[in-house]
Amino acid sequence: MAITVPQQRVATGRAAARRTTTAEYLFVVPAVLFVGFTVLYPLGYNVVQSFQDVGIAQIVNGNAKFVGLDNYADQFGRPEFWKSFGISLLYTGGTVLATFVAGLALALFFHRDFPGRNVLRALLLLAWVLPTVVSANVWRWLLDGTYGLLNTVLGTEIFWLGKPGTAMVAVMLASAWSFAPFAMVLLLAGLQGISGTLYEAARIDGAGAWAQFRRITLPLLRPVSLTTVLLCFISTFKTFDTVFLMTQGGPGGATEVLPVYAYKLAFSFYKFDVAAVATTMLLVVPVVLSVFYFRSLRKEETA
Repeated sequence: MAITVPQQRVATGRAAARRTTTAEYLFVVPAVLFVGFTVLYPLGYNVVQSFQDVGIAQIVNGNAKFVGLDNYADQFGRPEFWKSFGISLLYTGGTVLATFVAGLALALFFHRDFPGRNVLRALLLLAWVLPTVVSANVWRWLLDGTYGLLNTVLGTEIFWLGKPGTAMVAVMLASAWSFAPFAMVLLLAGLQGISGTLYEAARIDGAGAWAQFRRITLPLLRPVSLTTVLLCFISTFKTFDTVFLMTQGGPGGATEVLPVYAYKLAFSFYKFDVAAVATTMLLVVPVVLSVFYFRSLRKEETA
């Protein structure tokens, strides 16, 4: 027997549903506006500037002329741009490698149960939460050639930040020191998700510690490891403050990563248009890597 629902009740139910949906959207509006004004608008404005002829006069008058791909052709034809791009990749690769190795070692260490583990883990996170201006100046003091702590301990007088090779290693270590606790947190969460019964079965089969790490830990930690590497790469590739505070891109441009190169173009030579090209590349490279990562992840899930 069919049940007849009064039309007025149905209409009232639909109106209530619409009111609920509208209220849900209204709660989201502040977050959307915040992201739009603080993230999307600056990014879009930067991309638009990379297609315009923008100097001090155009910034003041607001009459920038559209020049198409001329700024990109100018920068892609300059060896200085590609040198900074290569230095950025070298700095990012070295930092991510050091961050991942240190983070994995710390995660394996803190995965074990021992007294004071939580206190030590909290103390290590200080390196991550410290403001960059503080950590960079601490490292600059440690590596100072005249009164640095490292030279005092080693009994040498080496200007670590004044030589191209050591300066690059120094900024890598300083950045890795800041990012390693973050990597440790992610990798430790991944380790805690691996079932202990797998290790028990491996031990019963006679597998040693190295075999367990190679055959169980590394394969099962792969998704978390890829996420950690990707996030560290994105954070490191756009790093400006640590490098600028420690070396300002020197000596001789040895540590002039792409963000520092763009900063000098914009605020030393007031070439905002070509500086926008460099900062757009800072956006493009991580986005491309992220798309590649998520496509690979989706293929693995569907396989």
